[in-house]
Amino acid sequence: MIKTTEILETINMVEKEHFDIRTITMGLSLFGCIKDTAKSTANAVYDLICKRGENIVKVASDLSLEYGVPIVNKRVSVTPASFLTANFIGEELTIAMALDKAAKEIGVDFIGGYSALVHKSMTEAERSFIYSIPEVLSKTDRLCSSVNVGSTRAGINMDAVKLLGEIIKKTADRTVDGFGAAKFVAFCNAVEDNPFMAGAFHGVGEGDCVINVGVSGPGVVQHAIKAIPDASITDLAEMIKRTAFKITRVGNLVLSEASKRLNAERGIVDLSLAPTPVVGDSVAHILEEMGLEEVGCHGTTACLALLNDAVKKGGVMACSNVGGLSGAFIPVSEDIGMINSAKSGTLTLSKLEAMTAVCSVGIDMVAVPGDTPASTISALIADEMAIGMVNNKTTAVRIIPVPNKSVGEYVEFGGLLGSAPIMPVMNKSAEKFINRGGRIPAPIHGNKN
Repeated sequence: MIKTTEILETINMVEKEHFDIRTITMGLSLFGCIKDTAKSTANAVYDLICKRGENIVKVASDLSLEYGVPIVNKRVSVTPASFLTANFIGEELTIAMALDKAAKEIGVDFIGGYSALVHKSMTEAERSFIYSIPEVLSKTDRLCSSVNVGSTRAGINMDAVKLLGEIIKKTADRTVDGFGAAKFVAFCNAVEDNPFMAGAFHGVGEGDCVINVGVSGPGVVQHAIKAIPDASITDLAEMIKRTAFKITRVGNLVLSEASKRLNAERGIVDLSLAPTPVVGDSVAHILEEMGLEEVGCHGTTACLALLNDAVKKGGVMACSNVGGLSGAFIPVSEDIGMINSAKSGTLTLSKLEAMTAVCSVGIDMVAVPGDTPASTISALIADEMAIGMVNNKTTAVRIIPVPNKSVGEYVEFGGLLGSAPIMPVMNKSAEKFINRGGRIPAPIHGNKN
């Protein structure tokens, strides 16, 4: 039985510590929508999404009112669209527009899954699909895209990495302030049940219709640590574990109820601490509460490793189906503490790269000068993919080369995507390395059987 003190504690978490359910994401398999033509496939895709997803916004609103916990985003993820477009080279936009139209019709914030999995090689159809991304992201509003270019078992497809640097540049150039690039993610070891955008897609190993929930509570964790200012590192870890348990338990309840009401399979709870630009909802401020003067200084990676591990350990005790990414996100533009540290110069791209070895994902929502060469963006992606491949973890890059802006300037994306200072990149070139192409072989520990 839930005690009165626990109810009051949850109310306090919501009202004063910015606790929320960050997203309810409905994953839909679209394999049954593949028809003889791109147009008929697009029509089938639109009809299925509208039929299965028509009540997701209402159910989320009802649950939010019933339990008193904000549910911030309602989203849909779909089968990687490159499977749907494989027979329709050059007609990818037709299906992309149907996905975007369906998202608007049912009222979700984003739809993810304009995705391709090319971690070992690329077919002609997949190459065409990737070339379509700049046009697709410039002509749609709610559609998000991702490409998986590496894995621990396959290595890193450097031909795809080279191509993505060019694609990101073209996408940014076609949209205001490079916003289109904010809807694109490059992955290593992408997961099939991630409820968070922009990298969500419905994996081929998933069922017809699945509900996944993402919880978030950076402010709750910060408040808990603040209450024990003189605690040892061991006690800090224990406090974070207990707090993560409380947060995840609410997410597990919402997952169960949402699945029943939407007549969908029960998926996973993603434990990720996802920040927002709001003061009091920052992962950076958690790390500073641990004892850092400013995030990005020496000691940051160790603090982040402690936080990530404790969140996972606490969360898995509250839910038997933990999945997705589950950890701490460090998106620069979406975290007020990260924004301030990047502005002061304490948080650099090199330090962010080191932090990604122990955090939930990778280089996320980082704005760089618009004249950054495509080869430099590809090299940055390659570095992140290598961290993921060698450490057998998911890593990602969401980087925005902002047209006509340079270091010291600022870009405003608005909403949950926040704002960011333009961060400097290395002024030395890796173009010769990127142009070699080929594949970085999988590490020896990836050869397991």
